[in-house]
Amino acid sequence: MSANVQSVSTPRSGENSWWYLVKIVTGVLLVVLLGIHLVVNHFIGQHGLLTYADIVAYYQNPIIPIMEICFLAVVVIHALTGLRGILLDLKPSRPILQVMDAVMVIVGVVAVAYGTWLILVIKSRG
Repeated sequence: MSANVQSVSTPRSGENSWWYLVKIVTGVLLVVLLGIHLVVNHFIGQHGLLTYADIVAYYQNPIIPIMEICFLAVVVIHALTGLRGILLDLKPSRPILQVMDAVMVIVGVVAVAYGTWLILVIKSRG
């Protein structure tokens, strides 16, 4: 193995320990929340959530919108930190890295806000 090959278990250059920890924690949470999401959405109901009316009724349980919003946030955070890690392999300059981080934060906030709004609209239909 080459001496310049980086270990998978350490942060990349330009990625501090906090980014690395966020990526690991969201990865674990993603697996847990995905499992809960699949079981609750597809196996608990008698026939699953096949119609819009089924989904609206399902969202009337106060735990479900909270779970779905958490799932959405974890997916977005994990995806964007993973994308950031991939882009770090291109070795961007510090100013480009700062712009890239700002764009990812804005995209993440907008995605989570829009998804949360949709979830709350569906809940309000019931």
